[in-house]
Amino acid sequence: MKLLSWNIQWGRGLDGRVDLARILGTIQQLGDFDVICLQEVVVNFPGLPGGRGEDQVAELSAGLPGYTAIYGAATDVPDGCGRRSQFGNAIFSRLPVGQVWRHLLPWPAEPDAPSMQRVLVEAVVTADIGPLRVMTTHLEYYSQRQREVQIDAIRRLHAEAWAMSTRSPLAEEAGGSFEVFARPAEALLCGDMNFPATAPERSQILAPFAGGEPGFRDAWEVLHPGEPHTPTVGIHPVDFVSQPECFDFVFLTEGLSGRLRAHGVDTATEASDHQPVWVDLA
Repeated sequence: MKLLSWNIQWGRGLDGRVDLARILGTIQQLGDFDVICLQEVVVNFPGLPGGRGEDQVAELSAGLPGYTAIYGAATDVPDGCGRRSQFGNAIFSRLPVGQVWRHLLPWPAEPDAPSMQRVLVEAVVTADIGPLRVMTTHLEYYSQRQREVQIDAIRRLHAEAWAMSTRSPLAEEAGGSFEVFARPAEALLCGDMNFPATAPERSQILAPFAGGEPGFRDAWEVLHPGEPHTPTVGIHPVDFVSQPECFDFVFLTEGLSGRLRAHGVDTATEASDHQPVWVDLA
């Protein structure tokens, strides 16, 4: 299974142009992906720089035939014209998709820090390596406290999923809203985490679980132990980091880490203010 994760900044490149065709072309040049996780995908948000109010979920779906599109809006607000403006994350899968969840993450009041609602999108997919949960998110940028609270929530959701993975379906639930679908213990968590590889938040994600749940490992570290992460922001000039850093990660549970064969970062593209990252599991 080959997966790509990329914060596309609503398709806005370093030249200031919003160009989803360029995003799609970059993805196609990078490889043939089974699952594509994108952050900062918008619908009807003309107020964003370079935006036209386009439905990016529809445009990306048209450019990815054969993929199931799963969108989770974090921000969902009126546009003043009777429509909704949405900002969130998307998973595109050409693998069979089981149950899907859209988890709004905690947004504690913090008047002195700019912030916005964040979301974790989760989908069960069935790959040749077996069923697994794919999760993608975009954590808060301005507040470490909010990131820590959001990570705690993600870890709780993972623990709940592990508990659900041991549950046997009841015959009388089949076909109804109480039907239990597979929620595998093995999982992959990716996205723009908005912290560098040296930050304590990374250690928070990787910490062991008290109840024996399968913990997360950093895909880069699995393949490159002791080596600094390849930067995913600041390789090309941006205004939100003072030096190149890794903000975009792929974390995976122990059972999947043994299947990890490759981890890559495209350092060349300027189609967004982040670089795409990908992993290959076999």
